[in-house]
Amino acid sequence: MPGTIDGVVPLVAATFAGLLFAQAVVRLRRRGRADLAGWDRVALFAAGLGVTLFALVGPLDRIADEKLLTAHMAQHLLIGDLGPALMITALRGPLLVFFLPPSILAPLARSPRVRAVLGTLLRPYVAFGLWAANLAIWHIPYLYDLALRHEWLHNFEHVCWMFTGILVWTLLVDPGSHRRLSVGGRVALAAAMFAAGQILTDVLVFSFTPLYPAYQGAYGISRVTDQQLAGIVMMVEQLLTLGTCVALLLRPRWSRAHRARLAAAT
Repeated sequence: MPGTIDGVVPLVAATFAGLLFAQAVVRLRRRGRADLAGWDRVALFAAGLGVTLFALVGPLDRIADEKLLTAHMAQHLLIGDLGPALMITALRGPLLVFFLPPSILAPLARSPRVRAVLGTLLRPYVAFGLWAANLAIWHIPYLYDLALRHEWLHNFEHVCWMFTGILVWTLLVDPGSHRRLSVGGRVALAAAMFAAGQILTDVLVFSFTPLYPAYQGAYGISRVTDQQLAGIVMMVEQLLTLGTCVALLLRPRWSRAHRARLAAAT
């Protein structure tokens, strides 16, 4: 069975991303805005890098490739959902602008082609469409097993998970305050993502025929049970990540409603 992306590549990429984030924090703090570059942001970004590296170069990677569909599902959720969510949340506000050095950011910001591509990719229906298509396509049993047999395709699969995850979580978190979606629109996007994931979850949980020949069960877990557990893992992870996102989005409204009730009572 081929592995995922060679271990050196994720480590180099994570180191590069960590250095970019560190210089952004330092630059912002030197401008007297330590309040916008606190240790909470550092912890969030480090956690995002950590779960991504754990998925790609840790023991989970071998189990995902060779043993359990459940582990493979967890791997995809870490690199395509939880990791991007944590890192993008850490970058919200001025840190996003400072993430790239001026020598890199300025030419990109001036490029009409770059702005056009980003503007298109971050249209809500485009981002969600790509995310949903990625979810559906890579769970077609033939393609799923084909990726396990061909390392280059498996690498591409993981890139797709990370890329589409970054797109949808950029819309959900809105780190640059571009307001491509209202709060209601972001809640609706989270609900649409959960609904799309629930379709796959239902297929995996309520199918009593093994769908992925590459997985024969392991550690005393049968093929069907492994498949059902993979669906449950996806449902639980989405409930936690998307549920937390929605709760944070709605918290200001709940607080205002609570204050209004208190004022009316007095």
